[in-house]
Amino acid sequence: MDLYQEAVHYLQSQHVPADAETDVLEEDVFQEEAVSGYLSPLLSESLDFPDTPTFCSPEDMLERRLVVLKGILESEEVYLRELEALLMPMKALWASAGTSQPVLSSRQVQTVFYQVPEIRDMHQIFHSGLKARLSAHCQTEPSPGEERKMSLTGFELMVGDLFLKMVNQIGLYGGFIANYEKAVDVVRKCTHSDPRFRTLAESMMSNNGSDKTRTKYTFEALLYKPLDRVTKTTLVLLDLLKTTPEDHRDYAALQEALRLSRSFLSGINESSQCKREVTLSHGMRRQLMRDGFVVDGSEGERRLRHLFLYTDLLLCTRFKHTSRGKQDQYRFCWYVPLAGLKLRWVAEQERSPVTHLRIHTIRTKMYLLRQQLRQQATGSRLMALSARSRKKLEQLELMLLTHSPVYRLELHSPSGKSHTLLLSSLYELEEWREAIHKLTTDNIETVPPDLLTLTSACVKLRMTQQPPLHSTNAVEHEQSLCGTLSVAIHSAYGLQQPACVYVCVEVDGYEFYDKQAQTHSSVHSFNPHWDQELSFQVDGAQDLRVLCVSQSDRQGDTVLGKASIKLLSKSLNTRWRRQTLHLGQVEVTLSLKYCPHPLEPPRSVVQQQPVFCVPIKTVAQQEGVLVPHVVRCCVEEVERRGMEEVGIYRISGTTSDINTLKTAFNSNLREAVTRLRSAEVNAVSGVLKLYFRELPEPLIPTELFQSLARTLDIQDINSRHASMLSLLQSCPDSNRHTFLYILHHLQRVSEKQEINKMSLMNLATVFGPSLLRPPVVGLGYNGPTVDISQEVVVQVQVVFCYLQCNNLPEAQTSLPHDTDAEEETTHM
Repeated sequence: MDLYQEAVHYLQSQHVPADAETDVLEEDVFQEEAVSGYLSPLLSESLDFPDTPTFCSPEDMLERRLVVLKGILESEEVYLRELEALLMPMKALWASAGTSQPVLSSRQVQTVFYQVPEIRDMHQIFHSGLKARLSAHCQTEPSPGEERKMSLTGFELMVGDLFLKMVNQIGLYGGFIANYEKAVDVVRKCTHSDPRFRTLAESMMSNNGSDKTRTKYTFEALLYKPLDRVTKTTLVLLDLLKTTPEDHRDYAALQEALRLSRSFLSGINESSQCKREVTLSHGMRRQLMRDGFVVDGSEGERRLRHLFLYTDLLLCTRFKHTSRGKQDQYRFCWYVPLAGLKLRWVAEQERSPVTHLRIHTIRTKMYLLRQQLRQQATGSRLMALSARSRKKLEQLELMLLTHSPVYRLELHSPSGKSHTLLLSSLYELEEWREAIHKLTTDNIETVPPDLLTLTSACVKLRMTQQPPLHSTNAVEHEQSLCGTLSVAIHSAYGLQQPACVYVCVEVDGYEFYDKQAQTHSSVHSFNPHWDQELSFQVDGAQDLRVLCVSQSDRQGDTVLGKASIKLLSKSLNTRWRRQTLHLGQVEVTLSLKYCPHPLEPPRSVVQQQPVFCVPIKTVAQQEGVLVPHVVRCCVEEVERRGMEEVGIYRISGTTSDINTLKTAFNSNLREAVTRLRSAEVNAVSGVLKLYFRELPEPLIPTELFQSLARTLDIQDINSRHASMLSLLQSCPDSNRHTFLYILHHLQRVSEKQEINKMSLMNLATVFGPSLLRPPVVGLGYNGPTVDISQEVVVQVQVVFCYLQCNNLPEAQTSLPHDTDAEEETTHM
């Protein structure tokens, strides 16, 4: 059943609103003489376009072109309201999915709304760009004697790039169409079986424009809107071309957009039941499930390739450039059957200095070109120069796309063949892995493919036409971010079993700076905590992606869940805003803040600041925490596997192991945490003791030494503890909370003293001299001193008394990040 038949069948079987009936497809959606369904009924009746636009004067054509564009804008506004009405119940359904009596399961919610938010976002960007262009063009009405000026102004109205960018993303509809039948099936079944969903499905409303009237839809009618909309892309481009003079600078871009739209719709319309399939010479049919651009590193060199995932194999091709107007072509590179295919992904630990230098050079050039484009955009006579700059920017971004990937997806087939794909985004890699894994779980058999037919069919079946270049696809959007975006990762909940987990965060935008960062890996637990701040310099950022990853020495890293959220400047500010993301079964709590400002040129790789022999306040400020990561990581590792170690903190590890860990913490936190896992636990405890021992100023400030020594003379134990806790309040925040954090840890260690032989007194003896030191005469201190023979006694007794307190305040490990608004919850 093709799209036309599906539309007729749908309209005959459903109570579709009257306005939808005016949009029924013509039988041949590719007829050039068809009137665009993008125009409102009023505009369709008032316009009578000639078959050959050349009979019109240029002024008439441009006037009609403006009317067509206004009609397209009006239709886009209606369509966006329909999509918003469709998405309105999604948040509530996601919230219900996490309860004991869900309206829809998480899988059903994902099926019903599959690709709809992405389609909505694509049209929002297109609508904003078109509205801005038309508003700027129509600000001044021409007087009767300015017709010639109006025609010249009409030539300056450029919209072809907006249509071309939207058509380059039209592949989003491919996923929606492939999923459409499943979505409708879920809606129909749940409407019949669940009264709650039936009530929801029968109350879908949308504001009908400026008159504020409301239109009522059924759930299925709204689901049909994108299916109906995508088939009209060709029609609206034809109408626009009819009213665009051939010498207009938009003409070539609109022609290219029309060609891409026809190619996409041809593949959709010719497929079986709206699925992308190819019939081979021996009658076998293969369905295209996914395609996109990756870097192929199989032969030791990086090459950009177009990868196609069919139901039973992966096909790697390279694009063959052809002259404008000719059919695109692909050349075969390799293929691998999915049957028995094993997948493994790893992240490169470090780039070589040569690669770092190359990437930095590319990013610097991109930044300078971007600045030039912003300046050129203010002068309409600089269009030619702007076009050349954009071309250079695209070429540089292609180079960056080839050289920057750090994630390796290794493919191993039973026949012994192996291939390596390289990707810059862990989120995108996981989408490929999920799609491949879903197919390999079936007991599939591969028939040897007709490679010529299969490769030739890629042009018709593809859902992606161009590499994912921000310089090509991005539209200047008032809501995109330019400045510093900070993300504080707090904790995760919902793990099915204890695991060492880290969180990966990705942002989009121009690639002048690193767009990805990761937390350190947590301790082995059900509820990992990080309280780690990640910072990004962004330009044009609109999306944030978050992945929760489990780290295992045996099985490698595994993505536990992922989510993508929109970044809107109007909802972010310089104060932290806390929210919870639902990544499948895992919930990740994080905070966001955003500071807009002009960006500095990209700098070369900044080395991590050292943490040893540095004041604790400085380290805490650098890391945006109250308790430094080196302290927390060592404590977590000791509590994971050292609580029953005899003599923990009394028996030290080897000096070489301790120095290796110290060097790692001074240079690369992630590497240090990885090394902690394989290091002897006594070396881990030794690093913690060394950190406190090498602090320039002790954790308990020296000016408190005499006061704390005098509290030891207080006979009443409760009064003594109260006095000591009162003195502790005068410590700087980072010192106080780190000290409390260590005290609570040592108390937990002593609870195992029957096994580890470490009592509170033993622990106080080990840590006392490191945490508390007497003032040094002559270094700004001239007061009374404690006899040197008594110094160690005071140090040990003070720490011992603190350890004996049963009412120690809880330690905060991070700065508060939820000062702006109450917590939000996002379901993905």
